[in-house]
Amino acid sequence: MARKAPLKTRTTRTSRPLAPRPLTRKPRSVEIVVNCSNRETRIAVLEDRQLMEYRVEREERVVGSIFKGIVQNVLPGMDAAFVDIGLERNAFLYVGDIIPDEGGDNSPASVRRSELRRRKIKELIRPGQELMVQVTKGPRGTKGARITTRISLPGRYLVMMPEGNHVGVSRKIEDRKERDRLKKLGDNLMPEGFGLIMRTECEGRTEAELKADIQFLQQLWNQVMESAKKLRAPSVVHRDQTLLYRTIRDVLGDEIDHLVIDDPDEYEKVSLVASIVAPKLRDKIQLYDREEPIFDHYNIEKDIDTLMEHKVWLKAGGYLVVDEMEALTAIDINTGKQVGSTSLSDTILRTNLEAAEEVGRQLRLRDMGGIIVIDFIDMESVEDKKKLIDHFEKVLERDRARTRIGKISSLGLVEITRKRTGESVTESITNICPTCQGRGRIASNDTVGLWIEREMRRRLHEPGTAFYIEAHPTVVETLIGADGEELEDLEHDLKRGLYLRANFDFDIDEFEVTGGTIEEFDSTAMGYRRAQVLECNVRRSGLDGSDRAIGWTDNGYFVELKEGYDAIGHRVKVVLQDIRRSFAVADVILPGSGKPVS
Repeated sequence: MARKAPLKTRTTRTSRPLAPRPLTRKPRSVEIVVNCSNRETRIAVLEDRQLMEYRVEREERVVGSIFKGIVQNVLPGMDAAFVDIGLERNAFLYVGDIIPDEGGDNSPASVRRSELRRRKIKELIRPGQELMVQVTKGPRGTKGARITTRISLPGRYLVMMPEGNHVGVSRKIEDRKERDRLKKLGDNLMPEGFGLIMRTECEGRTEAELKADIQFLQQLWNQVMESAKKLRAPSVVHRDQTLLYRTIRDVLGDEIDHLVIDDPDEYEKVSLVASIVAPKLRDKIQLYDREEPIFDHYNIEKDIDTLMEHKVWLKAGGYLVVDEMEALTAIDINTGKQVGSTSLSDTILRTNLEAAEEVGRQLRLRDMGGIIVIDFIDMESVEDKKKLIDHFEKVLERDRARTRIGKISSLGLVEITRKRTGESVTESITNICPTCQGRGRIASNDTVGLWIEREMRRRLHEPGTAFYIEAHPTVVETLIGADGEELEDLEHDLKRGLYLRANFDFDIDEFEVTGGTIEEFDSTAMGYRRAQVLECNVRRSGLDGSDRAIGWTDNGYFVELKEGYDAIGHRVKVVLQDIRRSFAVADVILPGSGKPVS
C-alpha cells in the first residue's frame, strides 16, 4: 500500500487627514435573483447590481425543523445531554435550552434562562426520555446539531412560541410609539398558551394582517402536534420550509424592488405563496424567460467564484485576507497597491474605510458566523479610529443577522460576533482539501523527498541492493535534480541503486518504497535501450520557477527533453539518447505534432 506521510506542523509622519467619504448610503436598488435546477436552488441578493448575499440549497435543511428525539446521554459535567433525533450524529442539548416539565410558579413561561443555568441537568431530563426539540444550529464538521425544547414557529410578521406567555418586539424597530402599538396589539391577539415575538416586518402592519399570520401559525402548530402523536422517536415531526419559501417569508419586503426567478413551475408556486403571506408584494415577482442563464445575465457567476478566494481585492488597490477556521474567522487588511496621494495616515484611513465596507459585504456574502477578528491597519489618531468604527457600524446596519461589535484594541484589532445557524456558504459549496486537511498548506517537494530518504535509511538493514520508489511527479523531479546530480549523490550515499517512477494518482505526500535487487528491478522496470523511439506525454515541469518541458512514459519514467517546450500538452514520439535507472535524456521527433494530452 502507498504510505501517506503524516501531516506535520511548525511549530510616522503626521498630517491633518482629509475628511473620509460619507458613511455608507442605502442602496438605490435591491433585487433577488433565483436560479432553480433539479439538484440545487441558488438565491442571490443584489444591491445596486452588486452581489451582497448568496445562498444555496442542495439538500433538506434541518435548522428550524422539529424532531421527536430520545435522550441518549446526560452529562452533568457539561450541563448538557446528547439526543438521538435520527440524524447521523446525536444532537447537543444545553441545560439552558430545556423547559422544565413543571407547573405552578415554575411554569415554562416563568422560568428564565439564567435560572435554568443554575439547575442541574439531571433534575430536568433522564436517559431514554422522549423530547420534542427544534434544531437551532445545524451540524458542522464533527459537531452534531444544537437543539432546544423551546419551540418557535416563524411567520411572515411574527414568531409564535408554544408554551410561552409574553410578547416581544424586534430591537430593529426603534420608534417608541410603533413599539408600544405593536406591544398592545400582541397582548390583544396572543392566543392562550402561546408567546409572540413581533418581527421587524411587523412595522406599520394592520391588526388584520397580524391576526391572519397568527391563525396560520396556530394551524401549523396543530399539525405538528398531530404528527407528534402518530410518530415514534427518533423522527422528524415538522420540516422547515425550503430556501425559496424562507426567502419569500423573511427577505421579500417593501425595500426589495423585484424578485426574478427562472423556473416557470417555481414561479407559480412562489406567486401563490406570496399571495398568502405578502399579497402586496406579489407584483414584484417576475419570471425570467431568456435563453441566457439568469446568473450570467446578472453577472453573478464570476462574483460567486470569489467566495473561495483567500484574498479579496479592494477597488483602490488594498486587499483582505480571509481565513475561516473552526473556532473563529480572521480577516487581515493590507494596503497592497494603494499608495495614496497626500499622507500615510490618510492612505491608511481610506484603506480601512473601504475595507470596512468590503468586510461587511463578505460577512453577508459568505454568511460567516461566530467570532470574527478583523485586523485593520494600525491608526494612531483617536479621531480616525472613531470614524472607522462609526462607519463600520453603519455598514453592519444592513445585515439582517444579529451582530455585536467591540472597540478597536490597542493592537488594532476589532472583534465582532455574528449570529449564524448553520454552515457558512463556503462550507456548503466546498470540501476540506484531502491533502492538507483544511490547514491551507501542504508538504513541500523537498520535505517529502527527505521523508522518502529517511524511509530508505531505516531499511538499509534489509537485504538487497536497490529500492523502487513510487511518488508524486514533482517529488520524483526533486529527487532526481538537475542532470541527475541529486539522485547520483543519494545512490552513492545509500550504496543502493534507486529506481524512481511517478504515480499521477498519488497526492504530494504519498509515496511507496519497495526493497529488492538491481537485477530484479532491471528486469521488471528497465525495458529501454539507447536510440529507442517511444511515446511520452510532455508536460511543464512541476517545480516552482521552472519553465522547462519534461516527458513522462506511461509507467511514470522521467524523460528529460531537449528543445521540447513546443510539445508541452501533447503526446509525442521521442528518441532516447542516454538511459539511467530513474530517467533518460531524449530528443523530440517533430515537436508539437503529437496528439494533445488528455
